[in-house]
Amino acid sequence: MTEPDGPATGHSAPASTTASRLFDLRTILALMFGVYGIVLLVLGLFSTTEADIEKAGGWNINLDTGIAMLVLAIFFLAWVRLRPVKAPAAEIEGTAGDTAGPSH
Repeated sequence: MTEPDGPATGHSAPASTTASRLFDLRTILALMFGVYGIVLLVLGLFSTTEADIEKAGGWNINLDTGIAMLVLAIFFLAWVRLRPVKAPAAEIEGTAGDTAGPSH
């Protein structure tokens, strides 16, 4: 019987847990908010005119919204790091046996 991969064996995490972390909804949302936040931040810093600020009631809405979106992206990334997805034990045991190769 083989032991599951872990820090003691020097192997990386099973592919299923890595994939579940990569495709976690929080990671995808962080990427989306980060990209849009950067776009709005750049627009707010370099492309906003006085007429745009006047229309928004004296508020540089692109800059402030971009900053808020970047803060939200950092929040989601911190959440992923502090509370990672845990794969079910049966799934981890199934993948650990697959990586050991055929047993005859």
